[in-house]
Amino acid sequence: MALYENNVTLKGYVGKNAQSFATRQQNSFVVLSLATKSGYKDKQTNQWVNHTEWHRIVAFGKPADYAKTLKKGDYVQVEGELRSTEFDLELGEGKKKTTVKRRGWEIRASIVKKLTPPPAGDNLDADPITEEDAA
Repeated sequence: MALYENNVTLKGYVGKNAQSFATRQQNSFVVLSLATKSGYKDKQTNQWVNHTEWHRIVAFGKPADYAKTLKKGDYVQVEGELRSTEFDLELGEGKKKTTVKRRGWEIRASIVKKLTPPPAGDNLDADPITEEDAA
């Protein structure tokens, strides 16, 4: 039994084509924007309320080699671990300028695989993801 675990599995749609980058040491990595959806039925209105969550996916090595071929609209499964990054953000101008620490979250992918999309109509409660949704 592991004392600590940090495992994440996501299934969703790629929001825009995969982007390839290189580190200062010329190691390549790929960044994906992945959309997942969840929803519930509002008991008062009897209508579905949907929420789209956007995830930043970063892949190195073999997962990056595969992920770089992914295009907007591909249905994928990503497995990896949740990582945070801290950065400084400057707010205001002149004497009112201040720096605050912010935290960003991403999934460091260990497995990226393309899936066969579910048949249209299997998820009647979900609206399609649009280009305006893409992060």
